[in-house]
Amino acid sequence: MKTGFKRATVPLAILTLTALTAAGCNSADSGAGSNRVTVWMYPVIMDPKANAAYWDGIEKGFEAAHKNVDLAIEQLPWENRDQKLATAFGSGKGPDVVLLGPDQIPQFQANGAVQPVDRAMEKSRAAFRPTALEAMTQDGKVYAAPIYHTVTSTLYNKKLLDKAGIKEPPATWDALRAAAPKLKQAGVATLDYSASNEASLNMSFYPLLWQAGGKVFDESGKKTAFNSPEGVEALTFLVDLYKSGGVPRSALTNANLFTDHALGKGQVAMGYTNTPSDAVLAGTAWGKENVIVGPALKGPSKQVCFGMPGGLGINARTKNLAGAEKFVAFMTEPAQIASMGKAGGFFSPRTDVAVASDNPFAKEYEAALAHTFPGEPHPAARQLMALITPEIQAALTGKKTPEQALAAAAGEGDDLLARQR
Repeated sequence: MKTGFKRATVPLAILTLTALTAAGCNSADSGAGSNRVTVWMYPVIMDPKANAAYWDGIEKGFEAAHKNVDLAIEQLPWENRDQKLATAFGSGKGPDVVLLGPDQIPQFQANGAVQPVDRAMEKSRAAFRPTALEAMTQDGKVYAAPIYHTVTSTLYNKKLLDKAGIKEPPATWDALRAAAPKLKQAGVATLDYSASNEASLNMSFYPLLWQAGGKVFDESGKKTAFNSPEGVEALTFLVDLYKSGGVPRSALTNANLFTDHALGKGQVAMGYTNTPSDAVLAGTAWGKENVIVGPALKGPSKQVCFGMPGGLGINARTKNLAGAEKFVAFMTEPAQIASMGKAGGFFSPRTDVAVASDNPFAKEYEAALAHTFPGEPHPAARQLMALITPEIQAALTGKKTPEQALAAAAGEGDDLLARQR
């Protein structure tokens, strides 16, 4: 990186709002004519050393290709990232480029914090998976250029299925219901679930809702839609399994961490929102011969799993738009898509780029990409999850019926949305 400007690795303990504002002053507010482009990146590569090495390589590669741009990639923690980014944008500061997920785009697009990246993707747009672009699109414009894609799918413990005499892994709700009594008789729970407040509903209840044909929000985005026959069907399916012992009691404290779950400990036969890294961990814990990665779980209406792209957005107030667009264009080139996927264990958001993978289950997860859904982006999406989760817990523990629980959550959710109009 040029001009002696060093990579800023920001420890969580010292990332105060003062430091955040200062970081913003060094990026988007660096002055007209500045040749610097500052990027806020997060630990998308799990190994810290590998993460740092990868982005160091990106800086060197980009600056070699664009000698008039000084690139500074700052590493920030995932924790409280929405709040920190909103504070930076709200003060008119912040990075020139930032990693965004689909659920962040509606909020930052609505308040004018980010601008479209269509021009930066002009030459490559046709090569991207339509679902990846759609996830990053708001009002007909793309607000984050996809650089990787995540995927989840079903994960089975063959040893436990064999113990119950189940030869075919249950891939539908009906097959799962049929397998549950056999697994119970063998002393095994059927389906893992994450019901704690820390768990994202995109990785727990929402896939069941989508599989039943339901939605979180209505078409206007001004009212909730999950309190529907489809929503009740999804929650009833889950509650019935829980009451019969098909979902372990530990589900109430699960937080989407495979190694801490009954599934990871070999106490439950399957999960349905598991990542490629979960499958690798399962191979270590159960033995590779006992790991089966299956297709996306199929409900009464749809076969769908959660998966979304991560992409690069541009600050609407950047003082170096040309440099920011050059970096976004650089990161969406085939070479960088392939290297990002390889380094982070991701899949390609482009149809013309295949990511080389050491994961023995990559082919199965690649097939699941066809059924991925990125969720339903909305400015209040995360706030709504905080209202729904306690009601799902109430239904699981028998304090409320599924109908009562969803009605209560919808009432609170509609009040929340009404306040945001």
